[in-house]
Amino acid sequence: MRKLTIIFALLCFLLPSGNATDVMTTHNIFDLQTVSEVSMSPNQQYIAYTVNVPRPFTHSAGTDYFELYVYDIENEDIIPFMTGNRQVFSIGWTPCGDAVTFRANLPDVPHVQVYAMSLRGGEPRALTQHTSSVMSYAFIDEESLAIVSMDQQDPMRNEFREKGVEIEVYEEEWVHRNLYVYNINTNKARQVTKGVTVFDFVLSPDGRYAAAAVAPRNLVDDSYMFKRIHLVDLHTCEIELIMDNPGKLANMAFSPDGSRLAFRAASKLEDSVDGSLFVMSLDSAQTFEELRNYVEGMELSVIDFAWKDDNTLLYAAEERVDIVLSKQALDEDERVVLIEPETLVFRRFQYLDGKVVMSANTWEHPNELYAFDTGTGILERHTDHNPWLSDIRMATQRKLTYDARDGQDIEGVLMYPLDYKEGKTYPMIVYIHGGPEAAVQNGWLTRYATWGQVAAARGYFVFFPNYRASSGRGVDFTMAGYGDLVGVEYDDVIDGIDHLIGKGYADIDRIGIGGGSYGGYFSAWSATRHTDRFAAAVMFVGISNQVSKRNTTDIPWEDYYVHWGYWTHEDWQDVYSRSPVKYAKHSLTPTLILHGDADPRVHPSQSLEMYRALKLHGKAPVRLIWYEGEGHGNRRNVHRLDYIVRTMEWFDHYLRLDKPRDEMPDKYPESVIGW
Repeated sequence: MRKLTIIFALLCFLLPSGNATDVMTTHNIFDLQTVSEVSMSPNQQYIAYTVNVPRPFTHSAGTDYFELYVYDIENEDIIPFMTGNRQVFSIGWTPCGDAVTFRANLPDVPHVQVYAMSLRGGEPRALTQHTSSVMSYAFIDEESLAIVSMDQQDPMRNEFREKGVEIEVYEEEWVHRNLYVYNINTNKARQVTKGVTVFDFVLSPDGRYAAAAVAPRNLVDDSYMFKRIHLVDLHTCEIELIMDNPGKLANMAFSPDGSRLAFRAASKLEDSVDGSLFVMSLDSAQTFEELRNYVEGMELSVIDFAWKDDNTLLYAAEERVDIVLSKQALDEDERVVLIEPETLVFRRFQYLDGKVVMSANTWEHPNELYAFDTGTGILERHTDHNPWLSDIRMATQRKLTYDARDGQDIEGVLMYPLDYKEGKTYPMIVYIHGGPEAAVQNGWLTRYATWGQVAAARGYFVFFPNYRASSGRGVDFTMAGYGDLVGVEYDDVIDGIDHLIGKGYADIDRIGIGGGSYGGYFSAWSATRHTDRFAAAVMFVGISNQVSKRNTTDIPWEDYYVHWGYWTHEDWQDVYSRSPVKYAKHSLTPTLILHGDADPRVHPSQSLEMYRALKLHGKAPVRLIWYEGEGHGNRRNVHRLDYIVRTMEWFDHYLRLDKPRDEMPDKYPESVIGW
């Protein structure tokens, strides 16, 4: 009978309740369909785009689907291309524009390949039949592609595993990511690079060269810190280092005439944000120090860019809690703002002959397909994949600015309780973003790990601070956290909480905090070092012991270069002093800990250490949840649902009581049950 009860409870948990409601619920998050990638056809008549469709709970557990659509601009018509249980990525167009291209793993050919679907209809056609999965691609001409794919694994490795010998030689079994030229007609690939890893590339306008982000090894740390710009001759296979950029490197693009290369990168080795914009000439040798940083001294972080013409760039940037699109002539000192703050939130965009297309959101609606005319300034939304949201009452969301204790102005986003009444105090959840080199924008903030409108509908303020060390405010703001983890950056969070308490918004005895990764670290720090301030904490894939974390992460060099600046053995006392486990014995804060058991970034042992320290020495309830097979964040639908239901009920139990904190029951929420 007990087994049947548990199975019934699980089924009720996984399936939507079916009750009509006009507020956002935990299950509603899994009804949200969001536009992801966008790509305009060469003739500007069509826009291909993908839609992220959450996997229904009636299907087997797994990751979301990505369906392919085409928007007909002239007829204002949406054409479904690849829908229903599909996973389509890296969309584009054939050079003549008669077919949409994409990467997918379809049954007809092994591995992930490049496919094309004609605008006239029909089934997808495999353009590649490569021996291993294609990781990225670009058309050289109608007959050939440049592709990146992995070397073949040592065949003995599979032979051993077929015999049941499940052994991994840690960080030694990686193989390079190579650049190939692939002939579509003959299905033959010619390898261009050897002995290095190509993480990214762009083609010159004539198709002769590739500017490639090259690193010595195919390891995560290399992808973060050791990519340098090389020029690769696709005919001769010669490869030349053309920019020894220090630190992080992001996307690149050739000017239309091929004489210049623009790229986004960190301003220096210690800069944790690849948010500066540079342009180098390909006609003469230049050092990194000789290049102009087009956003130097500006309070922003560039997130994407495109060439308008040979002398003009467009770039999108995080600017405090907004995204702004600007135009920058290379020979001008000042930029021209095209899309003002408080308009849209977006990350990537495509520019083609005066038109900008992107996936964008507002605080009232998740990502849809937008187009912007740079000449007329007209901005249009072309899709509505969530019409049901018009029946949902949305809580008010606003930008928040306050002064930190040293006078620095700090910005964040504040979401009000749905039925907020002036003069009344409410419980508050503080959401801490990860990184810390990231930022929260004043856009759509309701996802499985951020709570947003779900929490507001339950009567919470939700506070999203962009503390120092965040992106979006320039290099100096980001560098304020360098070597000072949970120092001034954490003070900014406390000062924001005190600001909201002082305004009479937040109940001082009903403050919760939560977040993932660095946000999980802040949450653990709050539950221990500052336990007197917090009535509940949620620590997701977070850090508890910086000494052991630095020796178990897959990005130790990134951690050293852009966060600490010294190794643990050089000052282990300081490293340990910034570790929540050191203060666990003082904890009075009920803490929910959640972690994927396959996390390479923050090893799951970090959550085990936190749990054990709190269980042995803390004075409040603690619970540890393992998500089997998950990494640094949950990908499977059932685990995402578990996360938001479980965390909201944890907050509900400890923050929505009409009792003083010292009368809180020393027990777990009865409604938060394990499976």
